[in-house]
Amino acid sequence: TRLMFVWFIREKNLIATDLFSEEQIARLLKNYDRDAGDSYYRAVLQNLFFATLNTEIDRRGFSKGSNATHRDFSRYRYEKEIADPDQLLALFAQTPFINGGLFDCLDSEESTRDGGYRIDCFTDNPNQRRGYSIPNRLFFDDDGLIPLFNRYKFTVEENTPVEQEVALDPELLGKVFENLLAAYNPETRDTARKQTGSYYTPRPVVDYMVDEALVAALAQACSPSDADTGFWQDRLRYLLDYEDAFNDAHELFEEEETAGIVRAISEIKVLDPAVGSGAFPMGMLHKMAMALRRLDPDNQRWATLQKERARAKADAAFDTENQGERDAELLAISEIFERYSGDFGRKLYLIQNSIFGVDIQPIATQIAKLRFFISLAIEQEPDATAPNFGIKPLPNLETRFIAADTLIGLQLSDMWPLLKDDTVQENLKKIMAIRESYFLASNRRQKLQYIREEKTCREHLDQALKVQKEEWGAREQRAINEKVAPIRNIKDRERLRKDEQKKYRIREKRFDANLEAAQKVTRWKPYDQNAKADWFDPEYMFGIADGFDIVIGNPPYIQLQKNRGELRRRYQTVEFETFAATGDVYQLFYEKGCQLLMPQRGLIAYITSNSWLKAQYGKSTRRYFAEQHTPLQLVEMGKDVFENAIVDTNILLARRGKSDAICKAVDMDRLPDKAFPPDENLWGQLRPREDRPWSAMSVIEQSIMDEMEAVGTPLKEWDVSIYRGVTTGLNDAFIIDDETKEELVAADPKSAEIIKPLLRGRDIQRWRAERAGLWLVYARKGIAIDRYPAVYSHLRQHQKALSKKAGSNQWYEL
Repeated sequence: TRLMFVWFIREKNLIATDLFSEEQIARLLKNYDRDAGDSYYRAVLQNLFFATLNTEIDRRGFSKGSNATHRDFSRYRYEKEIADPDQLLALFAQTPFINGGLFDCLDSEESTRDGGYRIDCFTDNPNQRRGYSIPNRLFFDDDGLIPLFNRYKFTVEENTPVEQEVALDPELLGKVFENLLAAYNPETRDTARKQTGSYYTPRPVVDYMVDEALVAALAQACSPSDADTGFWQDRLRYLLDYEDAFNDAHELFEEEETAGIVRAISEIKVLDPAVGSGAFPMGMLHKMAMALRRLDPDNQRWATLQKERARAKADAAFDTENQGERDAELLAISEIFERYSGDFGRKLYLIQNSIFGVDIQPIATQIAKLRFFISLAIEQEPDATAPNFGIKPLPNLETRFIAADTLIGLQLSDMWPLLKDDTVQENLKKIMAIRESYFLASNRRQKLQYIREEKTCREHLDQALKVQKEEWGAREQRAINEKVAPIRNIKDRERLRKDEQKKYRIREKRFDANLEAAQKVTRWKPYDQNAKADWFDPEYMFGIADGFDIVIGNPPYIQLQKNRGELRRRYQTVEFETFAATGDVYQLFYEKGCQLLMPQRGLIAYITSNSWLKAQYGKSTRRYFAEQHTPLQLVEMGKDVFENAIVDTNILLARRGKSDAICKAVDMDRLPDKAFPPDENLWGQLRPREDRPWSAMSVIEQSIMDEMEAVGTPLKEWDVSIYRGVTTGLNDAFIIDDETKEELVAADPKSAEIIKPLLRGRDIQRWRAERAGLWLVYARKGIAIDRYPAVYSHLRQHQKALSKKAGSNQWYEL
C-alpha cells in the first residue's frame, strides 16, 4: 500500500523518478545484485517511507547508530550499504513531508526485551531484522512490481461512471484488496476472500447507492422553499449527477435552500461497517465534495461552518485552558482555505467530521485510508519555492477508519454506573479531545505527544475503575456486616454471613464482567495499525452518541455454520433478533446497521445476497424490517454483479423506525433490458408483511399473487422434505460431462441406471433451468457397485483421493 501511494503521487512530481530506475539504483547502492540482493527495499524504500515521507525536511539526516537515535525512525539508516549517500539524499530532498499515518514505522519504540515488537524492522542492527528480506528481483524482474506499474497509466483522480478513459485509478485499490484476500491458503485449501465473504462492489452500483442514500438524507434534513417534495428530490439528484453539463445545478436552488443543503452536508455522519477497500466512503466523499463545489464554489459557506464547528468542539472539549490550541486550529482552517483552493478543504473536513469506517480486517482499513490519502494528495499542487514544496501534510486517519468487530457492541446500560464516575467522564472527554487534535497533527513529534497524553489518560481511567471496584467491595462488606451484626447467636451470625458472602460473590462476578467491559473502553488504542478490537462502539471510538445519518456498505457473505460454526458461536450470545443458526452474517449486519442509525431518520443502504428475501432462514430478517423499520427501495439485481461470486444480489434502502412510506421495488431479471438503474416507470412495489417472502411486483402482479395464495397450497404444506443438494466428496470423480456419460453407457448400458442429469445452483435461473451438459454418478451409500463395471472402472481412477474422504462410506460411495 505504501508503494502504491508513492506511485500515485509520482504523477504529481512529488517523488524523484530516479528512485525507481534500476540503472540509477545500481550506481547508488554498493554491490547491487538483482538476483541475490535485498538492499533496494531497505536502503531506498524504507528510507523513503519512514525517514523522508514521514519526516519534516529540516529534521532529515542519517542515524549516528548510537542509543540516542537507535529508535528514532525519522533518521536514515543503512548508510554502509549506500555508495553515494549525498546523491541519494539529494533525490530524497525533492520529496515533501507527507505524514498521514501510512508511513509511520510500525516498530515499537521499546526494545523487544521490554515488550516491544518489530514489524517493519527498520534498523541498522542486522540481528533485529529477523531474516526479514525483500529481494531486489521482486521490484525489478520483468514481472516485478516496478515494470508492472510502468506498463499502466496511473491517473491521479477517481474516475466516475460517466468517464470513458481506461486507466489505472484509485479504484484499483479495491481490486488490490480483493485479490490480497484471495491469496491461496495452503492450510485450508481455500481462499481468504471466500472465507471472509469479501467482494469488491462495482463502481456504478456504489454510485447508485450513494446517490439514493444521500438524496433521501438531504431531502429530510432540509426543506424546499416551495414545499414540492417530488421536485425537491429531482433537484437533489441533478445536483449529485457527475455529468459536467450539470455544473449549473446551483441555479436550481434558492439562497435559503443552498444554505440549508451546505449545512446539512456538514452535519451528515456516514458509516461503512464493513469498509473493505473504502469504495462506499470514497463514493460519499466525492458526491458531497461535488455538491459543495457546485453550491459553494468559493468555499465561503464551508469555511465558516468549519470555524463554527471548531469553536463548538473547543468549547465542549477543551474549555478555556486550551484557548491557544483552539485559536491555532481556527488559524489553520483559515490558512487551508486561503492556500488550498478547490476541493482540499472540502474533502479534509468531510473526512474529519462526516465519514467513518470499520472492518474486522486491519488490511482493509489500511487500504481504505490509502485511498483517502490519495484523494487529498491530488488536490494539492507543488510549489518549489514554498515551505515543504507547498504541500499540506495529510491528516491521520487512525481515528476514522478502525479495525474492530462491528457486530459485537458493549452493554452500555450495564456499564453506565461505572462510566458515569466524574473522573472517568473527565478522562474520556480528554481522550476524545486528544483524538480530534491527533487527526490534524502535522508531524511525528506532535503525534507521539498526543499518543503519550492519551496513554496517561487511559492509565487514569484504569485506576479510576479499580478504585470504583475497591469502593464497591468495601460498601458491600459494610452492608453485610451491618446485616449480620444484630444477630446475637454466633452460629446463626456466621451462617448468615456465609449466605451473604455467597450472594456477594454472585454480585461480584456480575460487577467484574461489567468492569471488564468498561476496561475495553479504557484500554482501546486506535493507533496500533496491526491490531483489531473484538468489539465496536461508535460513542467511545468515534465520539458519536446519537447515531449515524447513513449506514452504507457491502457486508460480508458467510454462512454462520461455515468453519464448523465458528461465527455461529461468536454471535449467538449477542442477542440479535435476526439470528438464525442456518443464516448468514450479512443478516446480522442488517440489524446492527439499523441499531447504529439515528432513530426515526437514519438510512441504511446495503447490497447483499438476496437469499434472505425468500429463504426460510431469512424469516427473522423480513419480520424485523416489516415490523420495526421502513423499507424505501428494493432492487433485485440478479447475478453477475460481483466478479468471482456466484450469487444473486439485492440493494435495500430503508429508514430506521416504522412509517407508512411505500417501498418501491424492481426485479432486474424481469425487465425487457437490464439498464441500471431502471427507468422510473418500470418500478413496482413491495408490501412487507410479517415474515412472508419479499417480491418486487406491479399492482397487477400483486393482485394475481394474492389470488394464488388464497386458493393454492404452499410447498411447505406438501409431503416433501428438502435438506440440501448432493455432497459428492470429489466432484472430479462423480460429476461427468456428456462425452464421458456416453462412453460409460456404451461400455455398459446398465450404467444409465445410476447416471443422473445434474443441475448446479448456477444453472438455475428464474422460471427455468439451463443445463450445462453435466451428469452425476449417483453411487448412493450401499450401492452394489460390482453391478456397474464401467462406472466402477471410471471411479477406480480416483480411488486414492476418494479413500481419504470416505469416512464411514465405501470409497466409491457419494
